[in-house]
Amino acid sequence: MRRRTALLLTVVFIMAVGCTATKPNTDMVVLPLGGETRVTEGCMVYALPLTVFEFDIIAEKRVEIPGPYAQYSREMTGLENVIMEKRESWSLAEVRLNTLEELDPSQYYIIQGTSLMQTNMFALRKSGLILDINPEVYDHALHIDRQGGTDHAGPLFTDRGAYDYVSTATDTAYRLVKVDTAFIRVPYLVQRKQGMTLEQEAREAADRLFELREGRHMILTGETNIFPQDGAAIDEINRLESEYTALFAGKTWTEPKRFRIWVTPDLSMAGTRTAIFFFSEGGGVNTDPGSEATPVEMEIKPSGKTRELELVVRPVNSQKELVARDRLYYRVPDVAEITVMIGDEKLCSARKLVYQLGNRVALPSNFIIGK
Repeated sequence: MRRRTALLLTVVFIMAVGCTATKPNTDMVVLPLGGETRVTEGCMVYALPLTVFEFDIIAEKRVEIPGPYAQYSREMTGLENVIMEKRESWSLAEVRLNTLEELDPSQYYIIQGTSLMQTNMFALRKSGLILDINPEVYDHALHIDRQGGTDHAGPLFTDRGAYDYVSTATDTAYRLVKVDTAFIRVPYLVQRKQGMTLEQEAREAADRLFELREGRHMILTGETNIFPQDGAAIDEINRLESEYTALFAGKTWTEPKRFRIWVTPDLSMAGTRTAIFFFSEGGGVNTDPGSEATPVEMEIKPSGKTRELELVVRPVNSQKELVARDRLYYRVPDVAEITVMIGDEKLCSARKLVYQLGNRVALPSNFIIGK
């Protein structure tokens, strides 16, 4: 009799435990935030991730400045094809693509419960499938834009090549002085300062240029009695020759400029070309189209690797399942090939995970939430 009673109690206990374990958790709901749904005290809020493309663009600005003696370059130095007018031109040096994860403003969800909830949502957070409302998500997005290179605002040609730019001439002048009933002419000296003409300055600069070349030739061939200890003298002669040559040929320098553009892709961009920015040799990088600007476009080709995930979700067969609010939603990203082009020229290509191109999957809430 005691054995039967003990066996019966054991069976009842197992059935009770089984019923408790399979009882659905009806005191917790997961709702999309918006409309009449509001955040109340004790709720948990999470959001699905959103992929943002970050384009780092490096463009080079080339500046050409004519020299002050450009018109005399062929006559006095024999230089041809020199810079005759100021010009600016741009070229694309590099385009790099990075991805960032942000909160999707259209995919906020709240978890409401009437009892104490224990959760291991950190597993989905760590994997990046969901994001919590945390400002640390944007810490890595800090960007300090320091432009490379410097614009030349000061004088470009400090040494014009002449020894003296003003000449002083002494002349004898006379003034009339009345003495008794007569006038006499009294001489005195007058100094006049006269500036050099542009042609005279160019002639002196050309003479100094040829003197430097001749002196360097004599040092290198041993025809002079001066023998420098090292190459410092030759280096200085080369520097001066370059400066005096620039007085006729002009100066050219290149300045790298850095730009950063953010683009949020969506499903409508898949398989089509989308303009990121516009580029022209005269104006450089711009986000507004111009008359001569060429669009720099990106093309997104999803791999469709998450297409079969739709079959994982159990189909809804009843009205009860249709209104069920105990499912936890998360997003699985898809792999996409991104190509950046200007015309038919490829500038950049990469394979990235894009959350918007993947599927939204639902799990039973007790997968991560339980008592």
